[in-house]
Amino acid sequence: MIATMRCVTADGALVGARVTRPNASDRSGGRALLFVHGVGSTAAIWDAQLAEFGAHLTCAAIELRGNGAVKPDPDPSSIARSGFAQDVLTVADALGVERFTLVGCSLGGVVAFELWKGNPERFDAMLVLGSFARYPNGQRYADGIASAARAAGSMRVFAERRAANLGLPPERLKETIEQMACKSVPCYLAATQATWTGDYRSLLPTINVPVLVAYGERDAIAPRALSEEIAAGVGAARLAMIPGAGHVANADNPGEFNRLLLAFLDESKDEAT
Repeated sequence: MIATMRCVTADGALVGARVTRPNASDRSGGRALLFVHGVGSTAAIWDAQLAEFGAHLTCAAIELRGNGAVKPDPDPSSIARSGFAQDVLTVADALGVERFTLVGCSLGGVVAFELWKGNPERFDAMLVLGSFARYPNGQRYADGIASAARAAGSMRVFAERRAANLGLPPERLKETIEQMACKSVPCYLAATQATWTGDYRSLLPTINVPVLVAYGERDAIAPRALSEEIAAGVGAARLAMIPGAGHVANADNPGEFNRLLLAFLDESKDEAT
């Protein structure tokens, strides 16, 4: 059963999470999974993973500041990669989770790198999905998205137009539009700037926990080459393709993604022992 929680960060931002926790007798060594959504999603995008892994592991899908699912919206000036990292730590601390495997999609992968930069001791492992260490022409890309969002006049109109570019299975279209449409334009613009403009390439060689880099077969936004760059930069990372999936592969093909994540958890546990 998924519970919801709300927390306030040290800088006053309101964040939340969708949480599942196993019975005390079934905690699989106390391991925890933290899931971080992309710029157009909410934490509900991870519900298939919470259902799959929540019976045996503490799981929390983070609602990042300003993502629309937790109201009121923050001051958009507080929306930055460093703030998103603080959101993850705030939820982890509220749950009493000292170390975790972080699973991040798109912006969620960027948040994983930002969090590693300041708090590597909190990681057991990380799975980076449909993400990038540096997005090609990132500022130009962010500016284009911002211009399109302003021109649309509302997040719902923008969401309907944007969703057409994500390589989605038809059954995922409504969910994607609804999650994007719940955001405010100012918060979405700030999150867009944070998502596409970082550069973590020099950080990659410092990552010394198990890493799986995954991408959707039909992902036109963060295609294979960007995942390959991450895997090569980390060195010991494993690369995996999720068939029949677009940019948000955990929701497009949850069965295959869950299989990959389970195998990765087993492998990373073996590496740690």
